[in-house]
Amino acid sequence: MASETPLDLAALGDDFARDPYPVYERLRAQGPVHRVRMPEGAEVWLVVGHADARAALTDPRLSKQWENAADSFPIKSPSGSHMMNSDAPRHTRLRKLVAREFTPRRIEALRPRVQEITDELLDKMLAAPDGRADLVDSFSFPLPMSVICELLGVPFLDQAEVRRWADAAISSQDPTERRAAAADAARFIAALVEEKRTRPGEDLLSALIRTVDEDGDRLTMDELMGTVFLLIVAGHETTTNLIGNGVYALLRHPEQLAALRADFSLLDGAVEEMLRYDGAVESATFRFATEPFEMGGHRIAAGEAVMVDLNAANRDGARFPDPDRFDIRRATAGHVAFGHGIHHCLGAPLARMEARIAIRSLLERCPRLGLDAQPHQVMWRHGILVRGPHHLPIRCTTS
Repeated sequence: MASETPLDLAALGDDFARDPYPVYERLRAQGPVHRVRMPEGAEVWLVVGHADARAALTDPRLSKQWENAADSFPIKSPSGSHMMNSDAPRHTRLRKLVAREFTPRRIEALRPRVQEITDELLDKMLAAPDGRADLVDSFSFPLPMSVICELLGVPFLDQAEVRRWADAAISSQDPTERRAAAADAARFIAALVEEKRTRPGEDLLSALIRTVDEDGDRLTMDELMGTVFLLIVAGHETTTNLIGNGVYALLRHPEQLAALRADFSLLDGAVEEMLRYDGAVESATFRFATEPFEMGGHRIAAGEAVMVDLNAANRDGARFPDPDRFDIRRATAGHVAFGHGIHHCLGAPLARMEARIAIRSLLERCPRLGLDAQPHQVMWRHGILVRGPHHLPIRCTTS
């Protein structure tokens, strides 16, 4: 690598986890691309500018396939073959097969069930005599986890086990814990796939097992397992943080909350602004240079890792005027909260639907909704892969 001294992200501590945007603003003022050291010790190139982010997300010289990583890269390749760690044409093939079953019609058919689960969770949350609750534990986590498990046909009694390893796989800062969670996930998913082969149902996993394209192609066992893992982890993580971050933003901006309560026709735009302002996915996963090239004024060597910081890009004032202002009426077209290019999130429509139902129902059922902690007391996840609070204490009363 070049001699540039990397910024140690782990050394930035809780202040950076709570509010990384001042750091991104300072970095962006110096240029759109910077070397940073990840908490795991890996040095990567971090893209913080909007234009450069969109360019990097579609640059064919940046590969999602781990075999293109330098031998010296200290982070081990994740197991499983799925869309997120594939380039075209493998990505094209996998996405085509999954998209045959993960259709807009199937997603829309979930709407009544999403509303039902939302209402059940709010019933339990509102039953607390003191009106206090943790929004994450009581609502924003169990809602998408329940939805994605039901979509895939995971039995109800197994959902607690899925929650345990899925949370550890994405959130743990301990590599040993992440590897153990991945091993638990592999065993669980293999058994689930075998069960669905033997006793298929109307769920998405059964459909993925039996789907065959016009050329007779189908997902292999390794591809099935990787795809199920991806759908479970991405299917709950994105929506959990979208709801949590979005509600937190509304509570910190009471004039925007009041405007939304007064006119729910603003809801779709409000969800898009929540995605832009403080997105659920902090950064896209690693890309690896397949050849040397220039990016943002720096020479990227073959095999070096690049991370595109989606949230930093969405706070770029060159694309969004007054980017640190939360405005549910803002024109948000062009935000990259769900990525850009061929890896744009396949589950974005489901995440948007869940968030719209959840936030509207919460505001309608809780006329007096407030934060039950000082902002500095809310603890946020460390790292730059996902963004969201560990817990979000709220007061939720009906009158």
